Amino acid sequence: MLMIRLRRIGRKNDPNFQVVLVDKRRATKSGAFLEILGSYDPHKKTLKLKNERIMHWIQKGAQPSDTVHNMLVKQKLTAGSKINVVPAPKKTEEAPKAEAISA
Repeated sequence: MLMIRLRRIGRKNDPNFQVVLVDKRRATKSGAFLEILGSYDPHKKTLKLKNERIMHWIQKGAQPSDTVHNMLVKQKLTAGSKINVVPAPKKTEEAPKAEAISA
């Protein structure tokens, strides 16, 4: 299955991302992406997308990742609501305290 997802590029502590089309079984850093569909700079808050190509691949059956889906909803390319991509905090259960047995 094909996925539309982000691929990190850029220097250390200066992230930039490419929106790429890649096989789901491949790692994004492997360089085996099929097409570059856009770019995102989180520092400047700039998002450049190739709208026609993204819609073409979605019609062919490509699935966007959750983050890319939220970007497409924000740009009004797809209908729907945003997906919460921030994981819920884990609830830590307090271990029952073993009371000291006095002898």
